[in-house]
Amino acid sequence: MTSTLLERLGKATCALTSPPLLQSYGRLVRVNGLTLTAVGGVFTMGKKYQVEGIDGTWYDVEVIGFHESEAYLMPLNKIQDLYAGARVRVARNEPSVCIDERLLGRVLDAQMNPIDDLGPLAKDQENVALKLSKSTQLNPLQRKGVTEPLDVGIRAINSLFTVGKGQRLGLFAGSGVGKSKLLGMMTKFTSADVVIVSLVGERGWEVKEFIEQSLGPEGLKKAIIIASPADDSPLLRVKAAELSHQLAIYFRDKNLNVLLLMDSLTRYAQAYREIGLSVGELPASKGYPPSVYSKLTQLVESSGNSEKSQGSMTAIYTVLAEGDDQQDPIADNARAILDGHIVLDRTLAEKGHYPAINIGASISRVMPNIVNPSQLQNCYTLKKLYSRYLQVHELIPLGAYQAGKDAELDAAVTLYPEIENFLCQKLNEKIDFSDSATQLELIMGKYNAN
Repeated sequence: MTSTLLERLGKATCALTSPPLLQSYGRLVRVNGLTLTAVGGVFTMGKKYQVEGIDGTWYDVEVIGFHESEAYLMPLNKIQDLYAGARVRVARNEPSVCIDERLLGRVLDAQMNPIDDLGPLAKDQENVALKLSKSTQLNPLQRKGVTEPLDVGIRAINSLFTVGKGQRLGLFAGSGVGKSKLLGMMTKFTSADVVIVSLVGERGWEVKEFIEQSLGPEGLKKAIIIASPADDSPLLRVKAAELSHQLAIYFRDKNLNVLLLMDSLTRYAQAYREIGLSVGELPASKGYPPSVYSKLTQLVESSGNSEKSQGSMTAIYTVLAEGDDQQDPIADNARAILDGHIVLDRTLAEKGHYPAINIGASISRVMPNIVNPSQLQNCYTLKKLYSRYLQVHELIPLGAYQAGKDAELDAAVTLYPEIENFLCQKLNEKIDFSDSATQLELIMGKYNAN
């Protein structure tokens, strides 16, 4: 043999991978709703396995719990044609996806598969790319404080509820009051370097509508969309939320300013409720088992700033107030663990007031630390005048309001048209942080002049 042939044979031999000499299988013994029960084999919590259908198709499942020698599995996708005694095996490892700036502008599912018809993602065939960290928790003493404002391009938020780099903020709203439009505006107008949008539990057509109408081509350029619609399994909805946080952490640690928008935290909690109840956990409040509240805290606490990075990770979570009930257990828990909340009011939305922000019920807990005293004072004054006007706005059309008896109330009534115009903003209108503060100063200057 020539040396060339020997060399080629050597390379071919190295490329071969020997099959495992022993393959361990479990057996499927029970199907109860979305929960599969298997025995035998070695099962690891949270690890992916495959169960065989009667036609030989292997379906992906994941271990979600144990009871004695039984393992509880939940499918990641729709499954069919299962049979008693079906084999269960460990899922084969596939090449991981390269995590870098090439993900910008892409729409992915919860398992990082592209769903935007723009071709496959680059694979890390040699397993050398930096992997996403499974441990996303920060030591409290390694957290970096929130010291700078983040421009989100929304005048009412920039001026009255300033968002800080590294803040965790809640956007509380019922259905149909404009939260998706507001998220799309922030994605397009923010000064952040990278935007991660996590659409968890939304209706399928809403995902496309958000991308095409609320976000648009310009907003998509610096965004990564992680979508897991309502017809996905609870596991995929949970994974979509956690994947978006891992991607945000990755780019934050690359010294970039990241804005994470998650719609919604409530759907994430509902997905965990389905999982918890499936393995026999007892419900505590409105059907939510206790573990849901722990998972919410862990997810929110994984966001924020780190002293090890010059970047920042700001997170805005939408919270669905079912029936506009602000005392919903998830909404109430979210208010306690977030650094502020913005409440969208259905009454304002029905009047055509957009964005429909209830400025009296909203607050940013970090704003006093990141804006100058003048803007903070103007913010308090405007909110006070707005509140005073609401006390008499129903009396004005009846002629029951008499001017001249209360100077502050008179000023509130006089300035209300300008205040309302200030709080409203068109969908395609961008107002940066400095302009927002300047316009607030102009309105309050008229009040102070009187």
